[in-house]
Amino acid sequence: MTQTFTEHYEREDGRAIELTYAEPENAIRGGLVVLHEADGVTDGVRLLIASLAGEGWLAVAPHLDVVQPSPVAAPSPQPGLEETPRPPSREDVLAATDVTLAWLVERGVLADLLGVVGFDLGGVAALVVASNRRLGAAVSVGGGHELPALVEIAGKLTSPWLGIYGDAGDELAAVEFEQLRDAAASSGTVTNLVRYPGANRRFDADPGAAVEAWQRTLNWFDAHLR
Repeated sequence: MTQTFTEHYEREDGRAIELTYAEPENAIRGGLVVLHEADGVTDGVRLLIASLAGEGWLAVAPHLDVVQPSPVAAPSPQPGLEETPRPPSREDVLAATDVTLAWLVERGVLADLLGVVGFDLGGVAALVVASNRRLGAAVSVGGGHELPALVEIAGKLTSPWLGIYGDAGDELAAVEFEQLRDAAASSGTVTNLVRYPGANRRFDADPGAAVEAWQRTLNWFDAHLR
């Protein structure tokens, strides 16, 4: 299995972030930003990064819980008050993705070979990125509603986007799925939505669906990042 590494990356403007990444053993086909689930960069996320690298992609996950803005823009906390953890906001996700994309470009990845993929909460984050940045391709696998409502942002897509969802647990209901499909289609960019009956957001309720979803993800990047 391809090895993963974690490093602290800092830009000249002071923006900094922790990155976990894996490099292909042979030629790099392109670069993928991997947006992690709510639990952070877990062993499962590292396995995903390594698996993508095994397919030829330079895959890198920004640690969304430790992104550091430019010191000039950073607000000063009130004395005596401690910061409380919170889910990443739209601004957090975009800032972390921008810094991570810069990291990929520094390593020689061309702009039209950059993509983003997210799972669970990261799936919502990937849709946010795909609606605010022009990338070669984006994939969302599952995702709840912690960030802005999916339907509200899908109509603003600016990157080719594949959305993969189950229908068990707290995944999208049939009506929500169709609304999301219609909103994405109205964006004018290339989109595709797939729904697996009986699969939950982690796809462990249906291993067969998980295998197919993985292949669909690879095929989407194969088709759009070249």
